[in-house]
Amino acid sequence: MAAIYNPASNHPIKVWDVEFRRTPQRTLMARIYQPQGPGPFPTLLDLHGGAWNNKDRLANVPMDEAVAKSGILVVAVDLTLAPEAPYPASVQDANYGVRWLKAKAKEWNGDPSPLGVLGSSSGGHVAQLLAMRPRDPRYNAHPLPEAPKIDATLAYVATRSPISDPYARFLQAEKMKRAEMMQKSKTYFDPWDLVHEGNPQEILDRREAVSLPPMLIMQGGIDDNVIPPIQEKFAATYRAAGGECELEVFEGCEHEWIAHPGPQTDRAHEMVKAFIARQLQALRRAA
Repeated sequence: MAAIYNPASNHPIKVWDVEFRRTPQRTLMARIYQPQGPGPFPTLLDLHGGAWNNKDRLANVPMDEAVAKSGILVVAVDLTLAPEAPYPASVQDANYGVRWLKAKAKEWNGDPSPLGVLGSSSGGHVAQLLAMRPRDPRYNAHPLPEAPKIDATLAYVATRSPISDPYARFLQAEKMKRAEMMQKSKTYFDPWDLVHEGNPQEILDRREAVSLPPMLIMQGGIDDNVIPPIQEKFAATYRAAGGECELEVFEGCEHEWIAHPGPQTDRAHEMVKAFIARQLQALRRAA
């Protein structure tokens, strides 16, 4: 049964870092945001953005803190960056992260049964692939010897400015003459044809057999990086495939509006909490 969650709660939190996974290049770390109280608390894995090439577990601190204070165990992990290893390395990290967190959550007073994922920008792209292909052998590459039977299925996915169609986003960068952004896509999708294989929109267009957990997409209305029509098409296709997808456009906001304090950032925090509350309530009703 899903843990009881009241999004209006206000818990003190404890924050610390632990080792997540070692790669040939470096040690990936995880930041734990643990609500203080009796628990157990619902559990959320956060996947950072950075155009697959930059950033780390600290990219989404304000959102992670806000959600954790409402009574959710939030764990943000580093992902392999494209210059270290191209697609699907970061998705493999995230898939491992889901299984690892399911195995570890109880140690941190978390309830792993209704585990969800929060992903921003390129982290949203990774989150969508995780949601749709939880048992894909390409993504399940890293074993978890201490819990080999745990799978990477998700209860829900919340995203902010996800790259739902990496090829359409590349064409947008080309249109805007953003050579650096174009190169980041090519560094990640190497060889380049993988931009179609690892493309959430095209996966749905091809009618692949996929999982479709409930999804939230928060999109900036004046985002010229991942433009609103990309999200509108993806949300419609996801729904047509049988999934639940909530799309909310934040008028007057660009790609990374939540990096700046303000009413629209606060609104995004509240929207994520409300979305999670609805999913957990649905799970409790179904139990």
